[in-house]
Amino acid sequence: MSDLLEVLRLLSTAQKSARGVSVYSQFVNRPAGRLLAALAYRVGATPNQVTAVGALFTFPALLAVALVRPGTAMGFCVFAALATGFALDSADGQLARSRRSGSISGEWLDHVLDCIKTVSIHSVVLISFYRFFDLPDPRFLLAPMAFQLVAVVVFFAGILREQLRPRTDQAAVPMTRRSVLRSLLLLPVDYGMVCVIFLFLGSQDLFLGLYCALLAAHVLFMAAFLVKSFRELS
Repeated sequence: MSDLLEVLRLLSTAQKSARGVSVYSQFVNRPAGRLLAALAYRVGATPNQVTAVGALFTFPALLAVALVRPGTAMGFCVFAALATGFALDSADGQLARSRRSGSISGEWLDHVLDCIKTVSIHSVVLISFYRFFDLPDPRFLLAPMAFQLVAVVVFFAGILREQLRPRTDQAAVPMTRRSVLRSLLLLPVDYGMVCVIFLFLGSQDLFLGLYCALLAAHVLFMAAFLVKSFRELS
């Protein structure tokens, strides 16, 4: 137990900045990822192996959304698997930074799997809508397609911005009132919240309403993010 606490202390010094991170990622996903990274450290797992385990949680859950009729128990299982996969996605980076074992190939693998996940999650929702949902209007089938478009644009624009802008210090900074407000405002566009709404997959009307609400939040975020990024790069 003392060894695990020592590894957790070591990992706490290898954290990214909290700037631009929602309260879910900061207070739920990163701490969960840190615990999983500590366990991986203890058993000698590599960051790439942690990435692979995360994929084994994420993609079967997404496949289930497309193939299995929605229900309460099924929705909870999907949420648990997606949230665990998200935490492992945080764990692989924390493990790599703590060991100073990050590699270009590992970063490439992480981004490729993130891209597949970003596209797939809305594809399986579209399939579930078509197969299992009694939609009030067929035009609701456009929602997953629009969500997928927005998610891919934000994903690509974010990576491209990081590549093009000058490198900045990523050391952890203390939370201020302004950063706390920013973290709260970013909550609806956190991937963790997309995971959370699968808890309500058994209630079609509620899931549809929450999904469309997150879509609207992502559209607004994309517009603001693209304008902000363009100004920064200019």
